[in-house]
Amino acid sequence: MLLRLFPHPLLSVWIVAVWVLLANEVTFGQLVLGLILGVLIPLATSAYWPGRPRVGAPLMMIEFMLVVLWDIVVSNIQVASLILFRRGDSLQSRFITLPLDLRSPEAITVLAGTITMTPGTVSADVSADGRALLVHCLETDGAEATVAQIKQRYERRLKRIFE
Repeated sequence: MLLRLFPHPLLSVWIVAVWVLLANEVTFGQLVLGLILGVLIPLATSAYWPGRPRVGAPLMMIEFMLVVLWDIVVSNIQVASLILFRRGDSLQSRFITLPLDLRSPEAITVLAGTITMTPGTVSADVSADGRALLVHCLETDGAEATVAQIKQRYERRLKRIFE
């Protein structure tokens, strides 16, 4: 019964929290409205949600998040130095194709988002069959080294988490 009312309980909690934050005040009326939205939105959209992803190694998620946070800090410094100390025409900017070993749509989405969040790289497209990502790199010495680094730092961990 409770699962029918709350098909996606975490989404309901997030909706209530975001609603209260957007309202910028915690009042009884705002909480009630947030709760109504937190129940109705997941109910109305639950038919469009795929099955819940299987998480094989939940503790690996912590390691993955720490690696991503570290890479974001390091990449920010690298991109800042590129912008401040290098001429634009000397950058070796290019698109690379990243072949994927991941098969889970959730894992591919997390990988594409991670690549985009890391300064200096952007996920531009995913192939129609889901077997490759097109990634733009602000500065890269070679496609093979960049592909190997992404596979080693991110894809390997995501494969353990989702597959």
